[in-house]
Amino acid sequence: MSYAPLQLAVIIASTRQGRVGPVVADWFVGQARRHTAMEIDVIDLAATPLPLAVTSSPAKETADLLAPVSARLAAAEAFVVVTPEYNHSFPATIKILIDWHYTQWRAKPVGFVCYGGRSGGLRAVEHLRLVFAELHAVTIRETLSFHSAWNRPGDSREQMIPAESDGAAKIMLDQLAWWGQALREARAAHPYEV
Repeated sequence: MSYAPLQLAVIIASTRQGRVGPVVADWFVGQARRHTAMEIDVIDLAATPLPLAVTSSPAKETADLLAPVSARLAAAEAFVVVTPEYNHSFPATIKILIDWHYTQWRAKPVGFVCYGGRSGGLRAVEHLRLVFAELHAVTIRETLSFHSAWNRPGDSREQMIPAESDGAAKIMLDQLAWWGQALREARAAHPYEV
């Protein structure tokens, strides 16, 4: 059976100066482009204006500010969050993005690529799993994790990301594609309104 490519949004969560998120995201996007079932949209939160005060009915200026990223999230059929671990959790910027949106996440799969110190960002991912569950998103079991990534800022991408990560990325992308296609069919047959 032939399917239209899955619309994948890759979200770079960190906005800190000196961040390694774009390096990790570039590597992952390269892996995803090899996966024939996906079209990729990279959403870099450092280049995405987000209002800090979250309200139930945003003012027109806020709605206008959010409209471009809201449309991109709505068009996505699957997400991958590239996140560091800051203070045993995820950056505030990804929580702001999540909290400004609701229906855009529903009944869609979310995968994670994380990085950090000894934990490799895994504590950030565990916290994000709880948040996305509340929004009725389905998180993918496999996670890509890079330990001590920012301890080597002068390293090249090849030094920062071990070669065996390519195989792990394929496994995660295969799972994401399966869930993305299954949930696409489910939403088309019976829109998720629970």
